[in-house]
Amino acid sequence: MPDFTDIVYEKHHRVRGAAWVTINRPQVMNAFTGDTLAEMRQAVDDACADPEVGVIVITGAGDRAFCAGGDVRWLQAWQREGAEAPAPVDPHAGIEDCLKPVIARVNGYAIGGGNHLAYFADFTIACLEHAQFAQVGPRVGSPAAGYFVAYLTHVVGAKKAKEIWMLCRRYRAQEALDMGLINAAVAHDRLDDEIDRWCTELLQKSPTCLKILKASFRTLYQPLREAAPRNWVREIAPDFYGSGEADEGKNAFLERREPDFSRFPR
Repeated sequence: MPDFTDIVYEKHHRVRGAAWVTINRPQVMNAFTGDTLAEMRQAVDDACADPEVGVIVITGAGDRAFCAGGDVRWLQAWQREGAEAPAPVDPHAGIEDCLKPVIARVNGYAIGGGNHLAYFADFTIACLEHAQFAQVGPRVGSPAAGYFVAYLTHVVGAKKAKEIWMLCRRYRAQEALDMGLINAAVAHDRLDDEIDRWCTELLQKSPTCLKILKASFRTLYQPLREAAPRNWVREIAPDFYGSGEADEGKNAFLERREPDFSRFPR
């Protein structure tokens, strides 16, 4: 494997047969760029191809954040005013294509892309004290679209999914557990032991059966994914990136103020 700059990749970490992929950008709350996602994809693909690895754990460095989504400065450059809508990247670093079970170890904030990275994992285990979950697209002028938005309806139901995506509220670990967004919420000092327990249980199961089950569950979002090439930004708001609306959200975030979208037509 290459020398990674944005992640730490460890095989047989804590439990033999478990591979850990850690987003290692704590200075920006483990927010990702395209390079981060590409490195994560390489690590996940490697773990999927390794017959000695049976489960993959995705997490973030430090105790503050799992992943704060896309790095706003990267998104700002990527979605610069006047530019065409950006080319899509794999927002889930290959965990959908891997037929081995993936656990999201949510040790802090799971925001934006970090939230849907967590809910696309097969299992999500969160720190009771520190974990928080939210979408932020309408707050920062970043129009998420496609199957990874729609798939949340399969996780928490349509009404709750629309609330999460459109209102951008934050939910603590217990609230996330109550709505079915996560599988378990445990105290910080028990988080790694709980992850080890889930890894051990999975590694005791038939690997072929697990692959078949994951492939079967994947049929839920496969039709949604196949429809993803449709460019909803171009169809609904072809001038969005040139209007200033996208920049207002990101500038407000960087300036630590509330965005003012009042000048844009409703």
